[in-house]
Amino acid sequence: MSATAIFISSPNNCSDYHLGRRNRRDHHRVLFSDHSLILNSKSSSSSPLVQIFVRYPYGRTQKRTSSISTPPFKPFVPVMEWQESTVKMDINVPISVAYNCYSDREAIPRWMPFISSVKILEDKPDLSQWSLKYKAFGRDIEFSWLARNMQPIPNQKIHWRSLDGLPNRGAVRFFPRGPSSCAVELTVAYEVPQLLAPVASALKPFLENLLLRGLERFANFAKTYSSDSTK
Repeated sequence: MSATAIFISSPNNCSDYHLGRRNRRDHHRVLFSDHSLILNSKSSSSSPLVQIFVRYPYGRTQKRTSSISTPPFKPFVPVMEWQESTVKMDINVPISVAYNCYSDREAIPRWMPFISSVKILEDKPDLSQWSLKYKAFGRDIEFSWLARNMQPIPNQKIHWRSLDGLPNRGAVRFFPRGPSSCAVELTVAYEVPQLLAPVASALKPFLENLLLRGLERFANFAKTYSSDSTK
C-alpha cells in the first residue's frame, strides 16, 4: 500500500511551497492551494498512511500520522428481472372439480411434463418441495425449490411463491363456462439476471408450449379425477 504525506501550511506561509519534484525517486510532491501532497510508493503498511506536517509561522513544523481504512470489497450482485408466461384453456369439467384437482399438489407430476415430484411437508401443509427435471436442447435440466401456497380463493384462484431454490411464483385462475365446463388460466413467472433477459424472452414460446401441453394433460386428468371423486 502507498503512504501519503500532506504538508499543510498556514495561510501566511502559502508562498513557502512550490510545485516540484523531490530528489528521491520514490516521492512526488504536488502543490494544492495551501498544502502539498507527497506520495510514497514504497510503504508496506496494510493501510495507507497519512503523514501531516503542519507548518506554523516562524518555521516550526509538527508531524502527525494517521491511517486511512480501505473500503470493504463489494461483490458484484446482478440485477434480476422477472419473466412471465401465461396460457389458458377451456376444460370440460365443472369448475369445482378443476379447482379440487389442481389443489392436489402431489398429483401435479402426473400431468405436468416437466415436474418430477411434489412433496407436501407433513408439519407445514402450506409448504411443498418441488423438483423439476426435463431434457431440452440436448441437456438435462434440473431444479428444485420450496414453495408456499398463498391463501386461495375457492373455485377462483390458487397461487404460490418460492421461498428458496429456483425463484418463481405463479397463479392458476378458474372461470366458469357453464355447469359442466370452465376455463383454466395458468401464469408462471421466474427470475433471471437482467443480462440473460433476452435469452429468457427467446425461450418464452418454448415454455408456453410446455405449459399448454400440461393443461391439455390436466384436462384429461381432471375427467378421471372427477370420476374417481364420485365413487
